[in-house]
Amino acid sequence: MTTGRLTPPHHPQRRRVAVRGVVQGVGFRPFVYTLAAELGLAGHVTNTGEGVLAEVEGPVEAVEAFCRRVASDAPPLAEVASVAHEPIEVTGAGGFTIVPSQAGGPSRTLIPPDTATCADCLAELADPADRRHRHPFITCTNCGPRFTIVTGLPYDRAATTMAGFPMCPDCAREYADPTDRRFHAQPVACHACGPRLTLTVPGRPGAAGEQALAGARRMLAEGAVLAVKGVGGYHLACDAAAPATVALLRHRKRRGDKPFALMARDLDTVRELVEVGAEERELLEGPVRPIVLLRRRPGRSPWADAVAGSVAPGGPDLGVMLPYTPLHTLLLGLPGDPPGPGLLVMTSANLSGEPIVTDDGEALTRLAPLVDGWLTHDRPIHVPCDDSVARAVDGEVLLLRRSRGYAPRPVELPCPVRPVLAVGGDLKNAFALARGRRAWLSGHIGDMDDLATLRAFERAVDQLGAVTGVEPQLLAADRHPGYRSGQTARRMAGDRPLVRVQHHHAHVAAAMAEHGLDAGQRVIGVAFDGTGYGEDGAIWGGELLVAGYDGFERFAHLRYVPLPGGDAAVTRPYRTALAHLRAAALPWEARLPCVDACPVEERRVLGRQLERGLNCVPTSSMGRLFDAVSSLLGVCHRVGYEAQAAIELEALAAGESFEGGGPGGYAFGITDRGAGQPLLADPAPVLAAIVADLRAGAPAGLVAARFHAAVAELVRRLCGLARERYGPLPAALTGGVFANAVLASACARLLRADDFTVLRHRRVPPNDGGLALGQLMVAARTTTGEET
Repeated sequence: MTTGRLTPPHHPQRRRVAVRGVVQGVGFRPFVYTLAAELGLAGHVTNTGEGVLAEVEGPVEAVEAFCRRVASDAPPLAEVASVAHEPIEVTGAGGFTIVPSQAGGPSRTLIPPDTATCADCLAELADPADRRHRHPFITCTNCGPRFTIVTGLPYDRAATTMAGFPMCPDCAREYADPTDRRFHAQPVACHACGPRLTLTVPGRPGAAGEQALAGARRMLAEGAVLAVKGVGGYHLACDAAAPATVALLRHRKRRGDKPFALMARDLDTVRELVEVGAEERELLEGPVRPIVLLRRRPGRSPWADAVAGSVAPGGPDLGVMLPYTPLHTLLLGLPGDPPGPGLLVMTSANLSGEPIVTDDGEALTRLAPLVDGWLTHDRPIHVPCDDSVARAVDGEVLLLRRSRGYAPRPVELPCPVRPVLAVGGDLKNAFALARGRRAWLSGHIGDMDDLATLRAFERAVDQLGAVTGVEPQLLAADRHPGYRSGQTARRMAGDRPLVRVQHHHAHVAAAMAEHGLDAGQRVIGVAFDGTGYGEDGAIWGGELLVAGYDGFERFAHLRYVPLPGGDAAVTRPYRTALAHLRAAALPWEARLPCVDACPVEERRVLGRQLERGLNCVPTSSMGRLFDAVSSLLGVCHRVGYEAQAAIELEALAAGESFEGGGPGGYAFGITDRGAGQPLLADPAPVLAAIVADLRAGAPAGLVAARFHAAVAELVRRLCGLARERYGPLPAALTGGVFANAVLASACARLLRADDFTVLRHRRVPPNDGGLALGQLMVAARTTTGEET
């Protein structure tokens, strides 16, 4: 709220200024103090449950300048959502102070995410003359832990896990000095008063401080696996250039062939392994520092080949990040340190499928079978937060996991919603709380298939609710009757309405919401994924929907194919391939890789099962079609992690140049079944062409590229047909299949050539990690709950 001038310019004026947004934990009060001093204003500033509240008094021009600059000149980590100011009575008091925070009232402020160590702190870390030289917890107002240490609001040291570390006189002096970079930096600490490192190794005396760090680096160089405590949880770390050690970690964690994430000492090390463009460099070196998926470099060195082979067998990419805490920087070594690994495997510390470990006592017990020692510290982690994962596609950021560095940063909504909790799905679970025009997405929770993850989900809901102050009036969940997330939502709902949202409708709504489309708009939504419960009880996943938040029409989908044995077909893609061949009336020739991969007796049983329709769920899944083609080409017959077959198929296609159509091109059939019926996209002609190419000895990479081109051309054709019927609507590409960079890029290129506006995910993942955003937008348009 702004007001006109109430006093002559030469008379003093006093205004109360309320600032909302990400304005706590980012040095905002010190900024206000400095700005007021520069303008010669008196008054005070404090944190409240809703943001920052200041009173400023002085000449009218100076007060008006303050009200402008409090937003335009805000600190680098701040995000000012609104500034409201009103005139109040002049007091005549002099000086400007920071006063204690005001507790109580609603919690509506925005807590910033954890931020990577800034350049100033890194310089001090490496400077022998600085008193924080080699301090593993160096931080300032511009960097360090935030969300993971907050225990309450307003954001003050007493409401963080740093409350147990009283500041020493030197730190207290910096904290109170308006000219210091650590003025009112809540996590400020040093060697004298900060958290302490410890190294615990069974059968050895414990070590602390610098000895703990040196011992950990020595153990890593000798081939040990260590549990290393970070800002949002523990990592399992080992030397990435030691294949035997990586294999040992893989065995202990029951990881199969799923890729490990890497942490490299510097960008030069990264460039020895992968191709790094401008967008990737910005991600790697920016304040978030997620794991970035990067293409392996052609013509790599033997060292790089050995790393890639053990860390990410069969995958086209390596997931790499740079150090984002001072402890990581020290663990990888400063100039002059004894030699040690410059490239570490750095993977979440848990058994596969369980939530990340954050508690120190739990780490000593649950991680004991996995590690040879623990490098830990005594600063508690209040909020678990896994590493985020991203990649760059066509010069744009594509988030695959939105967690550390992004959570709990809100997503601005295109239209207001009543308070709602959307619980997401069962895979890659992330939930969301929303109110008004803001939605807060949680960090990555995981797959909801065990009790530990369900408990972690409930704790995270309580914690994010406490920080945001959102008290849901309704809940939203997926329609799948067997989803644990939906069952949890039903139990949590009590007498509040629970809205069930169709899976692919939620995907499309999420894409619409992050692009700011309002309630009256619709899109042509291309929703491709592995599994989503359909309104007819089938498993959907190859869908083209014409949708808005209020509802959708199923314009087209892949032809149904029986999925024999459900999950058995998901983990053994050769079963899906054989089902697709049977549906396409193509013989099971023994020389086809997928046929050869299926044991003879299993093949007989599978044939009878498909013939009689026993335990065969119909599916239109594009993800399962990718699995089938992967096995048909001999790429992947058994999967050890989600989407492995499709990822390895993409790796083959990425090495080829291709265009849709033309000589050697594949094309889906499209059948119009008449009014009221969705169009059917038939993969049979594509499968027949693939079989013909394999018989002729075509390279698997060329066939993989032609398949990707055929899917992109199918998207172009179906979107064109939808435009003929519904008019010029944007095309939204969503669902986990669009994590495939080759496919996403090809689809966008073809659609833009046909003058479509293409909406792709940038702020939330296209996979089920972004599902909750769409669920809440759909649920907010519904007045009654559905218990279906």
